[in-house]
Amino acid sequence: MLRAIRKFYQFFVDKPFEIGAILNDRYEILRVIGTGSYGIVYLCKELITNENRVVKQLRPSKCRNKKEVEMFEKEISLLRKLDHKKIPMLYEAFSSNGQLFYAMSFVEGDNLEELIFSKKITFSEKEALLVLADLLEFIDYLHKKDIYHQDLRIPNVLLKNRELYLIDLGLAKSPNRQKDLLDMKQQDYYDLGEILLYLLYTTYSSNNKKALPWTEELSLEKETVHLLKRLLEIEDPYSSTREISIDLETALKAMEKHINLE
Repeated sequence: MLRAIRKFYQFFVDKPFEIGAILNDRYEILRVIGTGSYGIVYLCKELITNENRVVKQLRPSKCRNKKEVEMFEKEISLLRKLDHKKIPMLYEAFSSNGQLFYAMSFVEGDNLEELIFSKKITFSEKEALLVLADLLEFIDYLHKKDIYHQDLRIPNVLLKNRELYLIDLGLAKSPNRQKDLLDMKQQDYYDLGEILLYLLYTTYSSNNKKALPWTEELSLEKETVHLLKRLLEIEDPYSSTREISIDLETALKAMEKHINLE
């Protein structure tokens, strides 16, 4: 009953601003990019520079919850640490009529989910490994800043002019305890493994009515299999991005050798 009342309340309170509305006397809303349980995200035109920006709003129903507000403010503080050309940059945080927002750079591109399911793009084993190499660079950068993404999924990876961009750090965290650090690190590594597996399956067509394990369905170089098994914690999990990088380089060399022999 309480959940139904809460949903009813959110339905009326959490309505997005209309197209054309101006936020902070600076950002004109062009459209709503997405809505989640946590926030509302708008594509806006910055009136000063005439450039597109992304503005994220904490859902109004969350603004009375101290914990939710603290999480939003922590997200902003994490974004302030970043200065990477392929990760959106924070411009400012602001409030208006008790509502909380922040503005960041906009990257125009297709995410991997759209490319795979709508545009039917496929990735060879080598191409999938190269995508992993780019993602690993992002993760290494974040981890060195003591930031753990915790939401690495194909919708959060954009492709623009053949270059990858990492977006949406809404669930990113900094650990408070050593155990949290290890868990967060392993989660990011596991997510890398899931993305790699997803990409590898884009070239797979099943003739079997019965689903089989990926180790049987996919024909991969043994070095790629080893890399995947460690990322997915089937075998001894990785403890650092450096370890992953070494095995990734070995897998890419094996792929090159295989291609040259064909």
